[in-house]
Amino acid sequence: MAASIGSSAFFPASPASASKNALDGSPDCLDVRGVAARQSGAARARLRAAVPKVNGGSKAAMADGEDELARSSAPRTFYNQLPDWSMLLAAITTIFLAAERQWTLVDWKPKRPDMLADAFGFDGLVFRQEFSIRSYEIGADRTASIETLMNHLQETALNHVKSAGLLGDGFGSTPEMSKRNLFWVVSQMQVLVEQYPCWGDTVGVHTWVSGHGKNGMRRDWHLHDCNTGQTILRATSKWVMMHKHTRKLARIPDEVRTEIGPYFFERTAIADEDNRKLPKLPEHGDVTARKYVRTGLTPRWADLDLNQHVNNVRYIGWILESAPTSIFENHELASMVLDYKRECGRYSVLQSHTTVFTDCADGSGETTLQCEHVLCLESGHTILKARTVWRAKRTNAKETVTPVSAGEF
Repeated sequence: MAASIGSSAFFPASPASASKNALDGSPDCLDVRGVAARQSGAARARLRAAVPKVNGGSKAAMADGEDELARSSAPRTFYNQLPDWSMLLAAITTIFLAAERQWTLVDWKPKRPDMLADAFGFDGLVFRQEFSIRSYEIGADRTASIETLMNHLQETALNHVKSAGLLGDGFGSTPEMSKRNLFWVVSQMQVLVEQYPCWGDTVGVHTWVSGHGKNGMRRDWHLHDCNTGQTILRATSKWVMMHKHTRKLARIPDEVRTEIGPYFFERTAIADEDNRKLPKLPEHGDVTARKYVRTGLTPRWADLDLNQHVNNVRYIGWILESAPTSIFENHELASMVLDYKRECGRYSVLQSHTTVFTDCADGSGETTLQCEHVLCLESGHTILKARTVWRAKRTNAKETVTPVSAGEF
């Protein structure tokens, strides 16, 4: 009995077969193929008798009926009674793939966040931001260029103003400055470089502002290696206001002074500033210096900023255009002093003059190279004066500097 019940569960009797046995009185048979064959023969005979002959269409109708009967009378086994699992499996796979894709978009976390995002925030009145040196920011010596570091200084300064809620509709202008069509322009800058970061290094930048005289503002920076805490660069700068339409210098209004005063932090990044007088156009009477000139320099559209004049970082690239290649091959920039005299417009044509003095030894015993630069219009008006000091390239710069705690700033 138990065996019969188990067999019927896997090989159920066909309803058509059961009805035929009841009508014809033939005995039950466990051979499913035999039952199906006998059923198929009797059904074909009844089908031939039932199909009418109309306009010669009886043959076609009878053929269709026989095909349908053959399909319906196929042997029923355990295998062909199972559902079509391939369709179900395809549906389940599609659902899982869609869910995985959606989860990836919602909960995506990079393995190295520092390579994709720059963290920033405040430490009191000091604004801090971190940058990762990208592959396109390094030069032939596999270290970041001076223009890269200067761009990070500028980016941090603007993010400082923005994060403090003081960004108006201009390039670094506060709301009160925007009402009066005023914006900041840099007048002087001094930079001391102790080492240059490499590709993949994470650089931390601290910046703060303070007052300078009656109509100026001072901004300082301190860059350090986030992994070692070693100082990379220190810089200080002086800023004045210019009117957007007249392009003339302006006094700081009392409303603007009240607006920015609470963010002043009286501290300097460079204690001993270089206040030596910068050169005029080089004279040909000095036999101890070598002179180089590069003419025909013109701004590109990408060199302009939101205030429609050339970005101050671009000037650094121009003054180095006239320096001989041998300096870059054997030396690295250790310090520079910049004195901005005039803004440069879109259609200006410039000349870059570099005077290279003989090697001299500084207080540390290192042999250095000093250059004086003048960037001027072809008409003769001076755009920028600068002095740069170069030191011999170090084989391992990170071992020659003293670590400075980033928490100090």
